[in-house]
Amino acid sequence: MERGVFITFEGIDGSGKTTQATFLRDFLTERGIEVIMTREPGGTRVAEKIRDILLDRNNIGLVARAELLLYLASRAQHTAEIIRPALGKGIWVISDRFTDSSVAYQGCARGLGMEKTRELSLFATEGLVPDLTFYLEITPEEASRRLAAQGKTLDRLEVEQKEFYLKVIEGYRWIGSQEPDRFITIDGSKSPEDVWEQIRTRIIDRFPHLI
Repeated sequence: MERGVFITFEGIDGSGKTTQATFLRDFLTERGIEVIMTREPGGTRVAEKIRDILLDRNNIGLVARAELLLYLASRAQHTAEIIRPALGKGIWVISDRFTDSSVAYQGCARGLGMEKTRELSLFATEGLVPDLTFYLEITPEEASRRLAAQGKTLDRLEVEQKEFYLKVIEGYRWIGSQEPDRFITIDGSKSPEDVWEQIRTRIIDRFPHLI
C-alpha cells in the first residue's frame, strides 16, 4: 500500500491556518482521497490534556525548557497514535502545526536554539518530517487585529508581546531558508479565498494527478 501524504500548516495565531487546512481537506475529499485533519498540541486524549496545560493563562510562569518538553511529549503521542498509523494506511494527514512550530517558538523566540530544538523534535517523531508545509505569514499587528475581531479569550501564548512574535517569524523564515522545497511561504494577509488559491496552485504543482 502506498504511504499517505503528510501536510502541515504553520504560522502565528490568527494567520488562518485552520481555515486553509479545512479548505485543503475538502479539496482532497472531493477528489476521493481519504484524509484526516488534526492539530498540535493535541490530537489525542493524552495530548489534549497537555494542550490544556500549555495554553492555560494561569501557567504563565512555565519555563521555556518545560514548555518545549511538554510540546515534545504531546507530539510524540500524537505521531505514534494518530499520524504514523494513518500514513501507513495510505491516508493523507493534514496537521495544524507540527515540529516547525517548536523550532520557531521555542527554538528561536524562547532562545533554546533552533538546531537543538529540531533535533529534539525529530527524536519525538522518530524522524517523521512533513512532506509539505505551508507557512502563512502575517504581521503581529494583523494577527492582533484578527484575534480581536474574533472576540476570543487569548491563551497563554496569544498574550505574548509583538517582539516575541517577530522572533517567531524570524524562526519560520530560517526554516524556509533551510528547507525551501518542503517549507512554502504564503502571503497570509490576503483574503481566505486568495490565500487558498495560492495553496491550491502549489498543491496541484506538487501533485498534478489532483487536477
